[in-house]
Amino acid sequence: MRVLGVDPGLTRCGVGVVEGVAGRPLTMLGVGVVRTPADAELGDRLVAVERGIQQWLDEYRPECVAVERVFSQHNVRTVMGTAQASAVAMLCAARRGIPVALHTPSEVKAAVTGSGRADKAQVGAMVTRLLRLGAPPKPADAADALALAICHIWRAPAQNRLQQAVALHTAHATKGRTA
Repeated sequence: MRVLGVDPGLTRCGVGVVEGVAGRPLTMLGVGVVRTPADAELGDRLVAVERGIQQWLDEYRPECVAVERVFSQHNVRTVMGTAQASAVAMLCAARRGIPVALHTPSEVKAAVTGSGRADKAQVGAMVTRLLRLGAPPKPADAADALALAICHIWRAPAQNRLQQAVALHTAHATKGRTA
């Protein structure tokens, strides 16, 4: 499975591509940051994020895009920018018919480090170790994007099994009502 992880942000939008399957060593194919100037107009910044993500989709052709689920923060301005960048990433994937998965920050931290309360340094260190890199990706947004991709690769098989079980249960329940 090839996954593009997106750590959304208007100033720095982390992107990283990881390939592999759960239970086997993973490979980083690319990592970076889509940057926009803080003093640019909002519309221009969103277009820049879109162009950046489109380039990553063109170059790496992921099977899935994993985006950090926006969570409430004290700074409304920050959460709005994060939500807007997140929407752009989801839109870019949806236009191409690429499935999108949303993962919370604590879910990603727990998957990669074993603790949902891990700090940025711990996430960076584990991403470095799991992908056998020489050094943690910089800035932290890039490491977070890789962590999102890793989390999705590891969790997707279990999520798919759960979805299939729910669908099967629903089909049986519906069949029982119509009989």
